[in-house]
Amino acid sequence: MYREVTMIELREVLRLWREHLPKKQIAARLGLDPKTVRRYLRAAEAVGLEPPPTAITDEQLRDLLLPLQPTGGRPRGEGWTRCHEQREKIQGWLNSGLRLTKIRKLLARQNVLIAYPSLYRFAIEELHFGQTAATIPILDGEPGKELQVDTGWVGWLTLPLLPKRRPRRFRAWIFTAVRSRYRFVYPTFEETTMRAIEACEAAWQFFHGIFSILIPDNTKAIIAEPDALTPRVTRAFLEYSQARGFQIDPARVRHPRDKARVERAVPTVRDDCFAGEILATLNDARVHACHWCREEYGERLHSRTQRRPREHFEAEEQSMLLPPPTTAYDIPLWSHPKVARDQLAFVAKAFYSLPTSYKGQILSARADQHIVRFYHRNLLIKTHPRKPPGGRSIDSQDYPLERRVYALRDIQSLQRQAASHGDAVGRFAAALLDNPLPWTRMRRVYALLGLARRYGDARVNQVCALALAAEMFDVPRLKRMLEQATASAPTPSPAGLPAPRFLRPASQYALPLVVHERTSENQQKEILHNDNRSD
Repeated sequence: MYREVTMIELREVLRLWREHLPKKQIAARLGLDPKTVRRYLRAAEAVGLEPPPTAITDEQLRDLLLPLQPTGGRPRGEGWTRCHEQREKIQGWLNSGLRLTKIRKLLARQNVLIAYPSLYRFAIEELHFGQTAATIPILDGEPGKELQVDTGWVGWLTLPLLPKRRPRRFRAWIFTAVRSRYRFVYPTFEETTMRAIEACEAAWQFFHGIFSILIPDNTKAIIAEPDALTPRVTRAFLEYSQARGFQIDPARVRHPRDKARVERAVPTVRDDCFAGEILATLNDARVHACHWCREEYGERLHSRTQRRPREHFEAEEQSMLLPPPTTAYDIPLWSHPKVARDQLAFVAKAFYSLPTSYKGQILSARADQHIVRFYHRNLLIKTHPRKPPGGRSIDSQDYPLERRVYALRDIQSLQRQAASHGDAVGRFAAALLDNPLPWTRMRRVYALLGLARRYGDARVNQVCALALAAEMFDVPRLKRMLEQATASAPTPSPAGLPAPRFLRPASQYALPLVVHERTSENQQKEILHNDNRSD
């Protein structure tokens, strides 16, 4: 089967033939086989062309080109005929997703034997097997508007190999300007929201401006829930895009044509930028990637635009970008802590107190370098200064008053509470707390306050004054003193009313006993008994 003949190739052969060059020399100049040149000239002589100096018309060239085109090859065999006979079955199986190898087995079970090459060629040429929809080219858009982003594994760090240490692999965020195809590569180990923001900040410095639209891949670092119509962007990256003034237009899931400018960028960066390079640290990889983007890829003629990407970008796009950021972006850390029973939430390895009403709730926390904000259903409820790992930020107003003093070990507040019940109670509490470790005796003061609430301030003050005079600082003995004083000194009843029953003396409840009457009755019974016996 001969290969297809192009009109340009045929014109060159005829032009050199008119110059009376030998056939081998024509073949050498055009890079053709001498047999191919000999076939072209034999066909030209067959249609009546001679090597005069006159030019060849388009009609003569067309008449010559038709017989030189390859034919359909040898005639189709019996296998092709069987494929035509089973066309509907083959088409149905292909639509059901069956493989050609399985279709060949199913046909063989029906005594229809077809060689696999014949079945494959029939499926390709007649049933359009394996052919995808035609790609529709999309316009590049306005200069400085769109920037496409993709990620992928691109290389390894050639660290000195130590025992039980393996080489570390790294990935890269690849930014490609849609209009000029100018590219920026930012190597990193992680694919997180923090690293995505860090890569974008480095890209704005590289391009000396911010693009209006960012078209990312559906990475979890940027897109929380992918959707063709309403994708949900991660909260941290959405806040970052609003702060820098660009929009996010993510591509659809498993639709690489939505960002075709960067789909083939990962193999290029892996093979051309990092392959074979000696890179000890991640910073070395970033420096090398920046040099490759500017001096190598940026100065290479692009096959699509036929311009150098760096020159194209500086000429058309750079002036259309938004101003670059002048200050570093404070990358926040978003988390969803749960308020524990002690009213503390754990954020960035530090503890922060929350009001009692949010105990057991799951909140949203935003931690930057200075402030930690807590949200409940998108409502700001609490702010704390940022603490280092292991630190605590506790607000006393978050706790109830009865628990606040004990939780914060506020000795002064506890002593003021005791003094509010009386001077003697306050001095007794101060004596209890007079210790190198006063918070270890807070329970005793709480027990003293309980006695004041039970027996009254006046009585407790009186007993505390006696205890202080005797230098007795034992709360259980103080309690027994209060109990004994209550039993020996009943509370007087109001004027005109008898005392309550439980406060009356026991003599008031004794029944009157008639001792003489009972004795006479017994004597009479004895007399009657003796009389009966004498009878």
